[in-house]
Amino acid sequence: MGDVSTVFERNFAERGEIGASLSVWQHGREIISLHQGARTREEIATWHEDTLVPVWSATKLPGALTLLLVLHEAGLGLQTQVQTIWPEQQTPLTFSQMLSHQGGLAALSHRPPVFDRAAVIAALEAQQPEWSPGTAHGYHPRTSGFLIDECVRRLTGGQSTGEALRQRVTGPLDADFWIGLPEAEHHRVARLYPGRVKDTSGMLESAFFTAFARPDSLTRRAFASPAGLHAVSDMNQPQAWTAGFAAFGGVGSARGLGKICALLAGGGQWEGRPLVPAPVLSQLSTVLVDGFDQVLQIPTAFSAGAMMDPLDHNGAKLRRHFGPSLQAFGHPGAGGSHLFADPEHGIAFAYVMNQMEQGVLPNAKSLDLVDAVYRQ
Repeated sequence: MGDVSTVFERNFAERGEIGASLSVWQHGREIISLHQGARTREEIATWHEDTLVPVWSATKLPGALTLLLVLHEAGLGLQTQVQTIWPEQQTPLTFSQMLSHQGGLAALSHRPPVFDRAAVIAALEAQQPEWSPGTAHGYHPRTSGFLIDECVRRLTGGQSTGEALRQRVTGPLDADFWIGLPEAEHHRVARLYPGRVKDTSGMLESAFFTAFARPDSLTRRAFASPAGLHAVSDMNQPQAWTAGFAAFGGVGSARGLGKICALLAGGGQWEGRPLVPAPVLSQLSTVLVDGFDQVLQIPTAFSAGAMMDPLDHNGAKLRRHFGPSLQAFGHPGAGGSHLFADPEHGIAFAYVMNQMEQGVLPNAKSLDLVDAVYRQ
């Protein structure tokens, strides 16, 4: 663990980390647990192994897992049309297309308030897609959660994504992660701090930042749909934690997220109890789309709700955000949180922190830790 600990310490000594946790599992056992720092800049040594923090889009993996589980329970496959359960949805798309960001519903022409769920759903039902579903893909940073949540509610008779996740996964795991945080847990949440402004021209995401700066671009419109909760400070409000946004509203600890990924890396079994069936694991680890992303403006790859590393023409990884395995899948969160499951090696990884950096993809603070984990 020495190499991993050294990299973790460097995040504080050289990269301005305020508080952070790392949880790494292998074959169902936590092999690395590190935590350091504080929940706020004013505090000292108040960040503990069970400290909670909003993790932005790292929420998408547990959210997608929830929908896949309830689809499996209903006997529905990924090629089923979403309109089968949601006839008011005017865009004809399959669950496969919806979960892999191929539906073209990343941006809304009419942007209702993010807290008005009914209005957001109505806007999604009426929205004309940016492309014909299945002909292209582009990351749905915010609308994907509303699409997932509406489907979960219709399939379960009214359960929210967070309620369905707690019943099926995080409750049995006793995992500290919520999509809709109970008020009793609010005192454990760390404060988020925005990333420092820096030159983005040499970054992998430079084209994304250029597109994001244009108000009329699909990139900017996608991240602005629906309206509200755009500033980092907004996610320090308890209302944002409790709302249960399935694309970016999750709150949890590194250990809690690590447990979820350990379940997925370990064949869906937890302490001898089957929680995730093999078909769902296959759906999460099978690439559905790989190529240029219309929103992120770089090559991306997605399975049914998880992000994977894109490949070159020879089948080699273009980048190793999720380690060396071609089967690995996970999801980063804006600013630096990162998690993934690697079924090939039985490894699960989760890193959370409260000092964000610019960008929506993993940065050096977590990626250097990923490399160190596979070196040891």
